[in-house]
Order: sequence, then structure tokens, then C-alpha cells
Amino acid sequence: MAEMVETYRGTVYPWHCDHMDHMNVMWYVGKFDEGTWNFFSMLGVTPSYLRDNGRGMAAVDQRIAYKRELHAGDTVAVRTGAIEVKEKSVRFVHEMRNAETGEVSAITLLIGVFIDTTARKACAFPLPFRERMEQFKITYDLPWKD
Repeated sequence: MAEMVETYRGTVYPWHCDHMDHMNVMWYVGKFDEGTWNFFSMLGVTPSYLRDNGRGMAAVDQRIAYKRELHAGDTVAVRTGAIEVKEKSVRFVHEMRNAETGEVSAITLLIGVFIDTTARKACAFPLPFRERMEQFKITYDLPWKD
């Protein structure tokens, strides 16, 4: 079984914060999204591959658990792992931590589906992509039950 890999590292800027003086939910989603695209690139699902082959990725489910607030100036690190790999989809988790304290700030669970952008429907991941995803498979104690 693999360990989670770092897919994003960044900073919380003042404009990321809302009237409650902590990072607004839209920025959690944005930072997780950046982690997603870095993770996909590690799997071979790169932007150039998608463009050149008429393929895409579609998020069909996302759940987020907010654990600790982040504030302007905090640095964050996102680590990622695959939980379930299927023929046409991958279920994966991101864990966002305050890089200074190590505390978990948020966890998100996503399901991404590989699509044919012309037919606009799900299609099978090429076998090398699925094999690579298996190398990133982890077990993770999710904060909610399915």
C-alpha cells in the first residue's frame, strides 16, 4: 500500500479570507483542485494528453470535511491518495494540513470520471493509467460513512 503524496503547497493570502477572518470555503476547493491536477499529472493524465486525445476528467462527487480554520499567512500542504480505481473512474482523497503545525485543516473525497469529450460520456482509462493509479492506492479513515 502506498503513502499519500504531496500534490499542492501554498499560502493563505488575506484576500482568501472572509468576514470571519479565515480562509473562505471557495479557496479550500480551489487549492484542492490544484492538488487534483497535479495528482492527475502524476498518473499520466496530463493536460496535453487530454487535449491531444479528446479526453477529459469530470468530477461527479465531492465531499469536504472542514476540521481547522486557516488564516492569512498560514502555509498549507495537500497530500493525496487513490482509494478506489475502477475502469472509468477513480475515487481519491486530499488531506489539507497547516504546514507549520501539521494539523489537518480539511479533507475532501472526490470521484473523477474519465470522459470522451466528443461523445460526452464516460470511457475507460487506458490500462497504463489504471496501473499507475493502483500504485497510489491507500487506505484512509474517512471522517464520514458512505
